Amino acid sequence: MSTMLTVDNIVKVYRAHGSEVRAVDGVSFEVETGTTFGLVGESGSGKSTVARCALRLIEPTSGSSSIDGEPIGALRNKAMRRLRASTGMVFQNPVAALDPRLTIEQSIAEPLRTHTSLRRRALAARTHELLDEVGLAQAHAERLPHQLSGGQCQRVGIARALATRPKLLVLDEPTSALDVSVQAQVLNLLQELRREYALSYLLISHDLDVVRYMSDTAGVMRKGSLVEVGPAAEVLVSPQHEYTQRLLAAMPETPGAVPLPRAPRIPVERAAQQQWPPDAPTSASPTTPSLNENRITS
Repeated sequence: MSTMLTVDNIVKVYRAHGSEVRAVDGVSFEVETGTTFGLVGESGSGKSTVARCALRLIEPTSGSSSIDGEPIGALRNKAMRRLRASTGMVFQNPVAALDPRLTIEQSIAEPLRTHTSLRRRALAARTHELLDEVGLAQAHAERLPHQLSGGQCQRVGIARALATRPKLLVLDEPTSALDVSVQAQVLNLLQELRREYALSYLLISHDLDVVRYMSDTAGVMRKGSLVEVGPAAEVLVSPQHEYTQRLLAAMPETPGAVPLPRAPRIPVERAAQQQWPPDAPTSASPTTPSLNENRITS
């Protein structure tokens, strides 16, 4: 099985006023192609810092990472730009992640202008295609972020992250700022996109239910260190580490709640065969839910 993202002994130390904070302390893991790796832990445990170091959005103090077998530590200029086009990121606050002065169409088109040669009609066509992929109407293209709901803004963020046809998406708390009903829609949208296009996800969350629902593999972080890692069904059901056990014990129980269903895993062979986007759009089959029907059902 091939590996999409490798994180090797990442360390990040912040220094200020003669003191230092070790935000990340020797974290290592792998995200296999076509799967989701869920990184869970309490706020301040270093989850987002690990992801930003892995993509080199911030420089790690030490350690390295590679995407699809290519080390990214020494990449410069054109090589780094090519890498940026193969990855995408969905941020925690969907409204703050969008420029309030740009229309939705302009926000989605921004990475396309930077990383592709698309212009005018082709650019507009690709933007409208992305809106359709995430279940938004074409009328949303001319609106500003403040005219959309939080869930709609997050769909725009997902569309923008998918614009350059990436192989890897980093999802940094993609539903924490949304209402519960909207969370379900966004999670199902992400699952549909992953299955349809054989994407790989690095999911960051403090919500154990979200990680259990979305992830093939889960890692638990505490105070900058990865304390437990393994199949999500094992780590989040029968944890071995004391800290993971305490996290599970602290979860509130809702009487009559229906457990989140687990989405099927993508066959790895599809990752090498499928292309994004398909050559021609196809209608949803009776056995495959439409991206506009993003609801969790029991």
